[in-house]
Amino acid sequence: MIDFQTNDGKMRDIVKLAETVANTKSSVLIQGETGTGKGLMAKFIHEKSGRGTAPCVTVNCAQQPEMLLETELFGFEKGAFAGTVSEKRGKFEQANGGTLILDDISELTPKLQAKVLRVLETGMVERIGSKGGVAVDVRIIAITNKNMADCVSSSKFSETLYYKLNNVAMIIPPLRERLGDLKLLVSSIMGRVATRSGRRVSGITEEAVTKLATHSYPGNLRELEGILERAMLNAQDGVIRATDVAVGAAAQPQHQGAGAHSVDWEAEAQWAPGRTLQEIERAVILKSLAFHNGNRTHTARELGISIRTLRNKLNEYRKAGISV
Repeated sequence: MIDFQTNDGKMRDIVKLAETVANTKSSVLIQGETGTGKGLMAKFIHEKSGRGTAPCVTVNCAQQPEMLLETELFGFEKGAFAGTVSEKRGKFEQANGGTLILDDISELTPKLQAKVLRVLETGMVERIGSKGGVAVDVRIIAITNKNMADCVSSSKFSETLYYKLNNVAMIIPPLRERLGDLKLLVSSIMGRVATRSGRRVSGITEEAVTKLATHSYPGNLRELEGILERAMLNAQDGVIRATDVAVGAAAQPQHQGAGAHSVDWEAEAQWAPGRTLQEIERAVILKSLAFHNGNRTHTARELGISIRTLRNKLNEYRKAGISV
């Protein structure tokens, strides 16, 4: 079970709102920077609701082409495409009776925005290739790291769908605005990392916590988790000390392979006369990979591409003699 422990006033208000809204049918829109824990909050709402024992299904709206996402969300009938020999239930149907979490909702194409809106308005899902609809009872929780009001004003997102999703709005504060929760978060994350990795430590010194509090965490909780995981690996006597903690520039991997050279990725990722799109794309990918300390899963998620696509790109760079 997910449990939000917090000493921060804003975060306490958000948790209270989440608990209040959990047992309603209202759609929820959760906004916040990357890595702030929006997905955890969505699952927390599901667990606290009367739907807690029903399915909770998550779909990332940014990691696949429109046609594949359409089939994933809405499913299809037998024979809808060449070679399809059976029907497929989409995520709306799979989440029937429970909760559907739409991650990166701002990346939905206009066509899919219209289809999601239709489900919200009618309570019916139409599989691709179907002449009729299937009734579903699904609670929608939408997540985004974008300002959705800006997306609407720039005509990138349907105003009608925005208001349908925005029955209840939450903005999760970034970690730098709730450093009072740092000790609680450190304890929770260390327990999670220990369970996942098998690497256990008995504690962390006050000096180490103080050092952690000096960082602004542009990657928020996700970045903190990466820092603590490395610190746990560095701890020699079962206790994390300040010398085990690397934050900021000290935490970034050094690409010192054959032929490697110092690169200002912030500058490299900008357009300039004479620079190709391929060069800019490469700089952005490598900058993101460095920011996430080499974690390909987090890098691919942030960039909205698949792990396979990222792996292929990195292989291309290595063949070109670029150290990654």
